[in-house]
Amino acid sequence: MGIRVPKIVTVGVYGFDADSFLHRLREAEVGLLLDVRQRRGVRGPEYAWANSLRLQRALAAADVGYRHVRELAPTTELRQLQYREDDRQGVGKRNRVALAAAYAERYTREILDPVNLHTLVADHAGESAIALFCVERDPEACHRSIIAARLRAEHGVPVTDLRPSQP
Repeated sequence: MGIRVPKIVTVGVYGFDADSFLHRLREAEVGLLLDVRQRRGVRGPEYAWANSLRLQRALAAADVGYRHVRELAPTTELRQLQYREDDRQGVGKRNRVALAAAYAERYTREILDPVNLHTLVADHAGESAIALFCVERDPEACHRSIIAARLRAEHGVPVTDLRPSQP
């Protein structure tokens, strides 16, 4: 039995400002944002709008629901595994283009497999889209892509990746 959700979108923080972020959510008809970050803050004044309380206020004003889904957030240990691979490759978190294979495998086994995505998403079925939200600009560099791939493969849910406009 498939999930009755029109679509799932994924979106990150990097590359957006508050206005362009909310604009993209409106364009995608997002009614609920699922925050899958472990730490719900972003360093630097450029992204202060994405810190949890500010983000929740902005979403409420835009009539978009918010839910922190801690059970889908990577553990500190998993994040450190990815950071070590980033260091090995000489890339920073903001310009990573792919996840380490070991990270993806462990995230899937340790975090994603125990979660009932059907229940999570079906509880929010409706006319609007659901956004999987994290930090990285590109979904391929973020665990939200693993969640989205599972929803697409096991439940036939259409997934769109929202990215900031190119300059």
